[in-house]
Amino acid sequence: MEQLYTKPMITIVTTLHQKSEAVRIGKGLLKKRLIACYNLWPIESAYWWKGELLDEPETMMLLKTQAKHFDEIVAYIKKESGYEIPDIYSLKPDQTIPSYDSWVTDETSR
Repeated sequence: MEQLYTKPMITIVTTLHQKSEAVRIGKGLLKKRLIACYNLWPIESAYWWKGELLDEPETMMLLKTQAKHFDEIVAYIKKESGYEIPDIYSLKPDQTIPSYDSWVTDETSR
């Protein structure tokens, strides 16, 4: 079994209006080599927006990348998402397996 360790990999979480938008953004980030991969799933979101309580379907997206790409990814999502205030934040794993972390680093270093 591989030994677990801490590395510079992060996961970025964001939400988008529709799956098609998430796929378009994900493929754009992959082509730019800013992410190694992305995952999508449908969710239901409830939130306050401009004094109104909204309940809407959205697509949640996980992006695997290096921390050094965070600002560029945020700028790309903000430009492409259509949200006035997009939900974008990063999570840094406490531990990863070395082979996965190396793969993410390799794929986003080209």
